[in-house]
Amino acid sequence: MLTAPTATTPLAYDVERLRQDFPILRQTVYGKPLVYFDSAATTQKPTAVLQTLQDYYTGYNSNVHRGVHHLSQVATEAYEEARRIIARYINAAQSHEVIFTKGTTDSINLVANVVGRKLVRKGDSVVISAIEHHSNIVPWQIMCEEREASLRVIPVSDKGELDMDAYEKLLDDSVKIVACTYVSNTLGTVNPVQDIIRLAHAKGIPVLLDGAQAIQHMAVDVQALDVDFLAFSGHKLYGPTGIGVLYGKSEWLDKLPPYQGGGDMIKTVTFAKTTYNELPYKFEAGTPDISGGIGLGAAVKYVESIGVANIGAWEHELMQYGLEKLGEVEGIRFIGQAKNRAGAISFLVKDIHPYDLGELLDKQGIAVRTGHHCTEPIMDFFKIPGTVRASFGLYNTKAEIDTLVAGVKRAAAMLS
Repeated sequence: MLTAPTATTPLAYDVERLRQDFPILRQTVYGKPLVYFDSAATTQKPTAVLQTLQDYYTGYNSNVHRGVHHLSQVATEAYEEARRIIARYINAAQSHEVIFTKGTTDSINLVANVVGRKLVRKGDSVVISAIEHHSNIVPWQIMCEEREASLRVIPVSDKGELDMDAYEKLLDDSVKIVACTYVSNTLGTVNPVQDIIRLAHAKGIPVLLDGAQAIQHMAVDVQALDVDFLAFSGHKLYGPTGIGVLYGKSEWLDKLPPYQGGGDMIKTVTFAKTTYNELPYKFEAGTPDISGGIGLGAAVKYVESIGVANIGAWEHELMQYGLEKLGEVEGIRFIGQAKNRAGAISFLVKDIHPYDLGELLDKQGIAVRTGHHCTEPIMDFFKIPGTVRASFGLYNTKAEIDTLVAGVKRAAAMLS
């Protein structure tokens, strides 16, 4: 059973019209119409974003923040307006709580680095979950090794749901931060993040959420969640690659040290001492991805024009339909069967290797992701080499799911 998100007008969702906003979807692959089910890896980009990038580079390309000339002022205003758009989208209290980064991985590395330097000492610990992406495992491992701290892991059930009783028992005085995914990129599990945050805060422990697989599927309100840090990537939110966001509460960002040194993150520099800039620039050393930030602002506006609740409702409908239709495939095994899920379906068919199945689907014009999806520990838990993952975007259709199911049946027949 799936828990449906709240939607406003799901019957008015015109997916065929929205598909016209994505030029890449009009192409063919091996003579077949492209069926793109790899949005968890990266979403396709609407014309509104592509045009915004072109407008920047052809109309007002310039560095930001330090120029007095016209182009620099125009670029700076567009870049800072994008920050304000994103702050409103996640309901940040202040726009300076939005830090531009290279992506989710960069955002998590930033927090792991500065929290480690400021808070973590020998014998301390960090809590993550068993269903994390490598980008929310490895930075904490590196930091714990350097600080002689330990990494604690919230166990997971066979359905792909976290053991919340075990989690609560992990939260002792040694824990300095909890870092957990909002939505699993592999299993589609939507974690009970409100409870994760509440239990941690009861012990005075800050929480970072990896929102890379949540921000495009559901409303994420950082104030309502009371989360301390939120990381996400632009390219999974219909925006450009190489740009991402770290949200942090001002109280944390103010007291944590800078991550990198260089231009823009300073107020004054002498050989004796450097004083750091105010938020958000304290954490934005060097020339940023200006076009990426502006493009991400355009992507957020595009999503808002549709309504993230409407997108979530449509994708929920696709998820239900996909599970039902794929369930008709002989020998299929779904990996992850959480009650509350979003974004992706992972599966295996009989004893067919996921790479083999993925290659034959590709020859039919169907793009899926195969492998361990940067979640090797959960693959080890299920004792499998990887999965085939079909992940949804706002542009996918039920007819495409029918094509996927037919493609899986055809490939399985060839490989059996």
